[in-house]
Amino acid sequence: YLSVQDHVTFLIFFRKDRHSNPCVIHPYTKEMIIQIITLCIVGIIAREANGIFLEQGSVHINFGRNTSDSADRIYNAKMELWSRGAYSYDFLTKGSINTEEKANILELEAIQSPLRLGSVRKVRRDFLMGNECFEMDCLLPKLRGGSRTNEAETPNLSEAYNNRLTKRLKELEVEFGQEFRDAIEQNQKEHMHDCAVSCESYYCSPKESDKSDEWNPSIHMNGTSFANYSFGATPPEDFSEDFGFPLDLIKVTEGNPIFSSEESANVIRTAQAEGIEHNEYKSGKYRLGGDWLTNLPKTREWFNDKLESTLFPLMKYLFPEIVSSVSVLRAHSVSLLKYNTSHPRTDVHVDNGILAMTLAMTPKDEYIGGGTFFEHMGAENVLPMDVGHGTFRPGSVRHGGHKVTEGTRYILGAFLLIEDRVEHVRRLKNRGSELRRSGQLEAAAKHFEWALAINPRCTTCLKDWAEILLTEKKFDEAEEKIRKVLDFLEEKDSDALFSLGVILSEAGKDEESIHAYTKSVNLNPEDAELCYNLGIKLGAKGETKEEMAMYSRAITVDPNFGGAW
Repeated sequence: YLSVQDHVTFLIFFRKDRHSNPCVIHPYTKEMIIQIITLCIVGIIAREANGIFLEQGSVHINFGRNTSDSADRIYNAKMELWSRGAYSYDFLTKGSINTEEKANILELEAIQSPLRLGSVRKVRRDFLMGNECFEMDCLLPKLRGGSRTNEAETPNLSEAYNNRLTKRLKELEVEFGQEFRDAIEQNQKEHMHDCAVSCESYYCSPKESDKSDEWNPSIHMNGTSFANYSFGATPPEDFSEDFGFPLDLIKVTEGNPIFSSEESANVIRTAQAEGIEHNEYKSGKYRLGGDWLTNLPKTREWFNDKLESTLFPLMKYLFPEIVSSVSVLRAHSVSLLKYNTSHPRTDVHVDNGILAMTLAMTPKDEYIGGGTFFEHMGAENVLPMDVGHGTFRPGSVRHGGHKVTEGTRYILGAFLLIEDRVEHVRRLKNRGSELRRSGQLEAAAKHFEWALAINPRCTTCLKDWAEILLTEKKFDEAEEKIRKVLDFLEEKDSDALFSLGVILSEAGKDEESIHAYTKSVNLNPEDAELCYNLGIKLGAKGETKEEMAMYSRAITVDPNFGGAW
């Protein structure tokens, strides 16, 4: 064995094959052994690895517990890759390979990860080591993306989770008193009301529906497959344990689309006849073209048919851990969005639902630019999605729409609720945000505190609470909250970096403020307000050339941004 500088010992075992014959090492394996030993000597192999097992003609690197099970090997190797920042495993979708081959590929990727991806990230190591709690308990997550958990077990797991949630809420009622109890009851009432309202406009499967409406891969796939992407460093706001954070939570269709380009073109023509071309509304920092499907009844008819035949069964198939039945799914907010040069993009945001989907409605050859990206992957990594394809995910992952520079791109976005699952964290956070906007700062802060008591890693709760503290000129406390967000998100949150810049500027820490703004601009160079603020700070410092460059960038992004002129 070799002892490495971080005190991890690696054992190399030469084992016999299944017939108890002496193992003959393949020349390629010998070459791998040399590489492995070299890596050990310089001390850069993952500290999580328990051992490197050599079998005839192959190498197995065991990250986690000793096992020969392919599913566990896949999970352990994926977790090793995730711990260093990996988010995709594109090589697994190429061709038809079995689980044993997948395990071998992933393990080889994992052993190269220190060189390719760098060291284990702190916030991810904390999760792996169990030093930090996410939602409620420090309980091990269910395996996903390599799990042997089957759907038959899901109801029991869900019931156990809900029991823990109920217990935790009762503990918090004792801690926070009647106000908290009232807020939880209000969450439940609002949830049931929203679910009922959804059924007035969108398809809801009857509870007595049989299994005939469930997605059957052998029948429905028709050449459609799914690429899986890992979440970032922070789990979904609600039900993170049931989701099985962090692996394989973002799903993108590949191969054949789930609806044809001709069908999509008919939908767009229908929406245009219903006046979508002339409508716009504000979302975040940008004005968007498009409209809610509640205002487009003919377009909504098509979507409802798709919910019944394809989309709801598909969501049940993709997320069986949290969707107990097709009958509990509710389409809460659905819009058809139009991107063009006058309405080019969205800001980076989270969706207002436990699950969300984005459906591409325009062929890629009809526009330039555009596309969905997830901030933890980097804005340059746009997910490939041609017309008829979709992305399906938990709603609380930060994402955005890239700028369309030519042509027109339509997408359909939908936020989903689950009738038998109340999102207490999201609802407390949303109500807190409404109270903050109405000036009820003390009540708002209580709601953020309550949400964080359920999920200490609700980053949007921390950001909104920091805004309150900034308003109250409690700069040190505001900075502490925002820096916690940036720790959780590994500084991949342009909004949090922008807020940090504002807080530091107000506190008179100009150099640190410029540093925060600069990091934010690097993540999100298409934010006019951010560029303008950085220009102001650079000008105050006497860096006139850099100041003018920021103003120029601001008006390039938004020609109507008057201050920059």
